[in-house]
Amino acid sequence: MQIDVTVIDMKGGGDGLVENRPSFKEIKSFEEFNQYYWYREELSQICKSLGLEYRGTKKELTFIIEQYFQGNKIEKSLRKGLKTQSEVITLETPLLNCGFSFNQKFREYFAAVTGVSPFKFNADMPTAWRKVKRNHDLKFTIQDMIKIYYGESDYAKYDHSACQWNQFLKDFCTDECSHQYANKLTVAAILWREVRDSKNEKVYSKQLLKEHSHKIEAYLK
Repeated sequence: MQIDVTVIDMKGGGDGLVENRPSFKEIKSFEEFNQYYWYREELSQICKSLGLEYRGTKKELTFIIEQYFQGNKIEKSLRKGLKTQSEVITLETPLLNCGFSFNQKFREYFAAVTGVSPFKFNADMPTAWRKVKRNHDLKFTIQDMIKIYYGESDYAKYDHSACQWNQFLKDFCTDECSHQYANKLTVAAILWREVRDSKNEKVYSKQLLKEHSHKIEAYLK
């Protein structure tokens, strides 16, 4: 894009100081770019010519250009809820630095990135997020979370045994035979350990009461 313009420098309070500014394509760094005054419309046109997001305030557009010089392209198709600098999200953005949450904003963002709509977070993603927060992992990015979604990463896996245990306990407590025990939760836990550590299906059955009666008879009423 060729922008060769002589402009009035507004940084000095509009005192009429004139500066000669090179074209954008001749500028090699953001530091050099930032030495000159740019109107919002000029910033928008620069971003548009580069295939970047070109809608937003002057501050937002300046940040997008800064990211461009750093090698991060904030493409227009991925712009969701852009309001402030901290809310500009790229695939390289660490989860801890972008206000990540399992809300509608990020559901729409992941839908735009993956092309899956409506987008639904899978069970491994909250598990990964808990690990990121627990370890304060600043290296874990949006891209890493997408890998979790596609099952391409072993960073964290949801423990499905928790759901299995909940169902096991529910089935045990609804069985009339469980009423003969004084502490249902303890008895269920004993039986669950036997099932969990075996190669059998992780479900409750009356047969378990007979097979492990010697381990739970102390809890009979």
